[in-house]
Amino acid sequence: MKLSPIPLEPDSSNPLYQSENCQALISIYDDYYPKNGYEPPWTGYFIIKDEAVVGSCGFTKAPVDGVVEIAYWTFPEFEGQGIGSFACGELVRMANETDPTVRITAKTAPEENPSVTILKKHQFQQAGVVQDEEIGEAWLWERGSR
Repeated sequence: MKLSPIPLEPDSSNPLYQSENCQALISIYDDYYPKNGYEPPWTGYFIIKDEAVVGSCGFTKAPVDGVVEIAYWTFPEFEGQGIGSFACGELVRMANETDPTVRITAKTAPEENPSVTILKKHQFQQAGVVQDEEIGEAWLWERGSR
């Protein structure tokens, strides 16, 4: 598996991007980058497995006050294959390599679920309950610098 940056203007005719889920993802980033910024490496990434896009992950934006938030999503037909865990680990690695002092956060629905399991596996600690634009009431997770 590998991560490939989602560019500002992806070539939507690329054979790698032809799935319905991938086309929807490209459309989301068309709106997302202008709103949240495009500052590599603090961007979005395609998750590629066996020469197919199987999900996405990324940083919600560049760090603010020493804190960065990560997110990851596996397309439904690829869930349960370790893809989310791989993506989480890669984002943590990238963040630590880019800025070893950054505190990494994530949000999940307020219930035990696969994303919670992934975050715990990667040494995130539950840090409280917050409001999230997409989730509503959410659990906040934190991982300090290495």
